[in-house]
Amino acid sequence: FGSRLKATVLRGSIQTPPTMGEFTIRTRKFQSNPLLGRKQFVLDIIHPGMANVSKKDLADKLKSMYKVHDAQCIQLFGFKTAFGGGRSSGFGLIYENLEKLKKFEPKYRLKRTGIAGEKTGPGRRAKKDNKNRAKKVRGKDKAKATKK
Repeated sequence: FGSRLKATVLRGSIQTPPTMGEFTIRTRKFQSNPLLGRKQFVLDIIHPGMANVSKKDLADKLKSMYKVHDAQCIQLFGFKTAFGGGRSSGFGLIYENLEKLKKFEPKYRLKRTGIAGEKTGPGRRAKKDNKNRAKKVRGKDKAKATKK
């Protein structure tokens, strides 16, 4: 394989990938869910020559396809790229408004998209360090060890 690659380089026959933004979207299993105030569907994306398509680009294209007033009402997740590349599939939700989105979407997905804000408090590693520091001391010193 390596020798074939060198041969194509020497002949100058390397093809440049298509410009960014060339992808096709198809929706399958489209359902309207009035109880949750959303439309839900499976997305099939064809993106030859590109590694993947960003969720922001997908949301912009879906916004124009389905005439959505706010791009934040579109939630995209669960994307898998097919073996060999060039084709991906995932899941999409289009909510009627932001209130319904905030009411029904899981908190982790809201944080991921930046709607719910950043998480507060110490991180996972800091909590573990405090716990292990407290294990090494006895009595009243435990409270002092965890405050650091």
